Amino acid sequence: MHQDEQLSAGSLVRGWFRTFYGVLVGAWTALPDLLAAVLGVGVVKVTELELRRIARYGDGAHADPLTPRRCQRYLGVRWLVGGMGAGVVLMLLLYLTTALSMITAWLFDGTWGLVKDGDVVDTKLIAVATVPGALLIFVTLAGITGVAKLDQWLATTMLGTSQQTLLRQRVAELTSTRAEVIEAIDDERRRIERDLHDGVQQRLVALGMLIGRARRAKDDEQLQQLLRQAHDTAGETIDELREVATRVYPAVLDDSGLDGALEVLAERSSVRVEISNQLTSSPGTALETVIYFVVSEAVTNAAKHAAPSVVEISVWQSRKDITIMVRDDGVGGADPGGTGLSGLARRVKAVDGDFVVTSPAGGPTTITARLPCG
Repeated sequence: MHQDEQLSAGSLVRGWFRTFYGVLVGAWTALPDLLAAVLGVGVVKVTELELRRIARYGDGAHADPLTPRRCQRYLGVRWLVGGMGAGVVLMLLLYLTTALSMITAWLFDGTWGLVKDGDVVDTKLIAVATVPGALLIFVTLAGITGVAKLDQWLATTMLGTSQQTLLRQRVAELTSTRAEVIEAIDDERRRIERDLHDGVQQRLVALGMLIGRARRAKDDEQLQQLLRQAHDTAGETIDELREVATRVYPAVLDDSGLDGALEVLAERSSVRVEISNQLTSSPGTALETVIYFVVSEAVTNAAKHAAPSVVEISVWQSRKDITIMVRDDGVGGADPGGTGLSGLARRVKAVDGDFVVTSPAGGPTTITARLPCG
């Protein structure tokens, strides 16, 4: 519990400093924003830079396709927010500098550093001023966050769509995703049924025939040969049944976690697989399952169709998402609309992720999936 509180406090402090940097940069760009708005030159480019700044140091602002007119109007107001941010930053620096100088003077000179005509100013007056000074510093600290939120709100209001439109788009997106998930589940069910019918069932039929022949064998040598064949067929059936079960849900995820599951996947692959998993903690069962299936299907497709010498798997986490990248040096030409890759795309979209396949003829093929983890 104590460790979780420390992590939460540390994240809060880091988040505030990130916000402070964003406001500071926004203060420096206030004058260029004003010049661009007045002159009407480069307004789209300047607006794009502002949106990137907002997304980098805070929550990104939703914006529709930019037009020069909208960008000019936005910059004509945005410079005021930048100027406000400059004022808040200067006030904060002034208050902190004053407080620091007083504390330094008290530590090294034995005074509060306020001297007039050779006499130290009454310390009672300093004590009375301490509480308002601390409140001013607190209010200024909170003002940094307020300016950042105002900056984001302004960009969303003047460049984005209304909240109602966003909600309608989100509902349409979720409806489409739900339909795709249902379709993906049906496709996976049909594939499992086909694997059971064409693979496991046929091997079980062959196993039954071998056992029947063994029962009718007339000499011991023929009996032993049929029993060996039946034993081999039983082993192959178990392996194939295990593969089908893994496609339903990999039990190794529960037993060994994502690291263990990826290691087992690499060991069973018919091509060399190199894994770089930089996740320091579990993102949860749902995301781990998606990560596993993305890697598993990508490796299987590469082994079947691309004839690579190596498949490289990289998994890492940023502040907002988890990225999975699977790259092979095969022949390329992978079809994103194929059964396997399209099923993966639907699985990733089911958790609001992005899925991209880059596979020029001649290779290499790179499959990238980004899963939100906020």
